[in-house]
Amino acid sequence: MPATRPTAVFAMDPVHLPRLFPPQLMTRLRQTVAVDPALVVRDFADPAAAPALADAEILITGWGSPHLDHRALAAAPGLRTVLHAAGSVRSLVGQDVWAHGITVSSAVTGNALPVAEYTLAMILLTGKDAFTHRERFRAGHTHPTPAETAHTGNVGRRVGVIGASRVGRRLLELLRPFDLTVLLHDPYVGASEAASLGAESLPLNQLLAHSDIVTLHAPDIPETHRMLDAGRLALIRDGGVLINTSRGALIDPGALTEELVSGRLSAVLDVTEPEPLPAHSPLYDLPNVFLTPHIAGSLGNELQRLGLIVTEEAERLASGGTLAHEVRVGDLGRVA
Repeated sequence: MPATRPTAVFAMDPVHLPRLFPPQLMTRLRQTVAVDPALVVRDFADPAAAPALADAEILITGWGSPHLDHRALAAAPGLRTVLHAAGSVRSLVGQDVWAHGITVSSAVTGNALPVAEYTLAMILLTGKDAFTHRERFRAGHTHPTPAETAHTGNVGRRVGVIGASRVGRRLLELLRPFDLTVLLHDPYVGASEAASLGAESLPLNQLLAHSDIVTLHAPDIPETHRMLDAGRLALIRDGGVLINTSRGALIDPGALTEELVSGRLSAVLDVTEPEPLPAHSPLYDLPNVFLTPHIAGSLGNELQRLGLIVTEEAERLASGGTLAHEVRVGDLGRVA
């Protein structure tokens, strides 16, 4: 244990704290930093949190944390590090944080793994046309005919990955053992780097036209807003599958609904716009849509992986080391 432990404060929705830091991990964290697990800040203007925030050197944030702007920094004048026990910090960290030279670390790499695992599972299942066969089996109670499985299988199936984000790169690693043809579009990744990742680099429109399955892993930034509009969705071949575990804003929702209602495309949607969809949305009942309630990221026992990353970062800081998962402002437009 360090002779003098740095002081820390939790700032998040309290419901997440015991899942991020189960008892054994909380004990380990408290051996490194002086933090009170009974105090979890939801509002930086809360008078009850003022004394702890005034002394805080480290802020441990997570889902439900209030935005870090100039008011937050005024409440925590000694703050020097933010350790985020969740994914992207894009909606959490304001310009004031960067301007004050505060270092920021994120457990986004830990959150990327379950998203990549979920996506891999969906790629393999849709390649087997599992959801269609499930619907047919429920309705007819008979095995498919050879004609109904003629275009089923994962040998040589073309998977188009949009975005070499942390999730995208982890997915590319997971895809390597399979007999798939992997295509990649990312404006920051050239042909040689794409090849090293096990993929062929293509412009977006070409990737859409040449893929059987398209999966989105780009960040939600102005440049990617509605990147898959009606024209680009039309490029995907008839019978193609679209997987979205990124953000609903990347796809034109009206155009997507039209494609899915027509039955021309199928989709696996873990995220939508809006989220959740209104109760009258036809996507809930379409047989060619597999809709899940934003479950691809860390859930349940996966959350402790994020807490472990934060705990290890705190240990590095306390021992005078450098952060292994530091986020820099230039990263925010490139990765998710």
